[in-house]
Amino acid sequence: MLTLIRREIRDHIVYFIAAVVFSAILIALLTAAAYHFESSESAVFVGLSIPMLVILVLGFSAMGVTQMYLDRNRRISAFLSALPVTRSRILTARIVAGLLAILIVLVPLAIAAIILGRLIAPPIPIFAGYIADILTTIFLMVLACYCLGLLTGWTANKIAPTFGALGLNLVLVSLVFVKGFGPDIKFLLVLVIVACLIRTWHKFMSTSL
Repeated sequence: MLTLIRREIRDHIVYFIAAVVFSAILIALLTAAAYHFESSESAVFVGLSIPMLVILVLGFSAMGVTQMYLDRNRRISAFLSALPVTRSRILTARIVAGLLAILIVLVPLAIAAIILGRLIAPPIPIFAGYIADILTTIFLMVLACYCLGLLTGWTANKIAPTFGALGLNLVLVSLVFVKGFGPDIKFLLVLVIVACLIRTWHKFMSTSL
């Protein structure tokens, strides 16, 4: 399993490098917004973070599409299945690699948000809860879009998965902006994640490699 995970990381190293870069940029924007909270410059930094988050979501969806599309067209899983490796391990390693890339972005961002909250925010419990709600929703949104990429990427057509995933991602992102960071959107995102993983698992296990 570790060998399969290392192979996924090596084959998609550009996404992991981009994850580190995006994490650093988001932390910088968050820090700048926190230290300019009472000035008009704070709105500028917050405004810059929104398109960065949208790009981040689309990037992870593209990672899911790339993992499945390249596998299908280069017959990577067909080659690996000739070795003592099961399909379930191949797909599990792929998902674990995607989760690692997501955590590379969000874990440092979460740590920075917690530290800044303790240093700058007033000692009111609602602020800590609000930060937790935002970070949880962002994680679920990114994971949901990544799972949509996995689902739509398992096809021989290159255009269909790209635009299909893009459209679905934009719908999810717009729902988050409309619904906010409450329990309703979290529940919806969890449903999307579970449904996509079940459907992807079924397709990957039943389709000819």
